[in-house]
Amino acid sequence: MRVTPVPRRGEVLAGRDARGRAIRVGSHPEQNRVVVSIWQDDTCLATVRLAGEDLPMMVRALTQAVIDIDAADRLDQGRDAG
Repeated sequence: MRVTPVPRRGEVLAGRDARGRAIRVGSHPEQNRVVVSIWQDDTCLATVRLAGEDLPMMVRALTQAVIDIDAADRLDQGRDAG
């Protein structure tokens, strides 16, 4: 398998569940695409190519996840204080 280089425009986020696991997010504006791929060390396990019009939904989903996690953390802190 050919290893794809780290994206020129984008980010690499290390996973916290398994050593060597990462998500790569690559921006390809010339193709109106963002590529999200899951890696284990130097092996690509899965890829999703999102169209530009799909990105607002992705951002909303990630934002909601942050809100949910923050709310759960505050609930846990309230239980610990009580």
